[in-house]
Amino acid sequence: MPSNVEIKARVSNATRLAERASQLSQSEGTVIHQQDTFFNCSTGRLKLRNLMQDGSGQLIFYERPDCDGPKVSNYSLSTTQDPEGLRTVLADSLGVKGEVRKERRLFLVGQTRVHLDSVEGLGHYMELEVVLREDQRPEEGEAIARSLMKELGVGDDSLVTGAYVDLLLEGQG
Repeated sequence: MPSNVEIKARVSNATRLAERASQLSQSEGTVIHQQDTFFNCSTGRLKLRNLMQDGSGQLIFYERPDCDGPKVSNYSLSTTQDPEGLRTVLADSLGVKGEVRKERRLFLVGQTRVHLDSVEGLGHYMELEVVLREDQRPEEGEAIARSLMKELGVGDDSLVTGAYVDLLLEGQG
């Protein structure tokens, strides 16, 4: 199962973070509109990501601890050309836990995906996903994430636990 090291943090100044990410990635980033539907499941999280621009989607199962700071996430992913049809089947069979709508600006910095997210009902957040190579230990990914946090000006005091859906369900918007 592929894995990555992730962190999620609240962002107080989205413009400044976007400028730093732009400098590090040497790009303006790619804007992506996403709707994630989370389904009830017994372990981990199961979400269907509707990639609003092109009508495609991704069914993603992942497991990661709910703690702040860098954490390893193991995931599996399958693409679909019928996200709405798949959503109906999964909703009917498993039930919907919650939904997250966001505008994501994606920057690539080395092996790290830097996401600047504007989440409906929550505000601005940043995610780092250090995609681990097969031969790479999680500790190396954590070191990369910590280093990028410093370069982006993200302090430990802004780190959050859980997924956006959890924050929305807890009313932390």
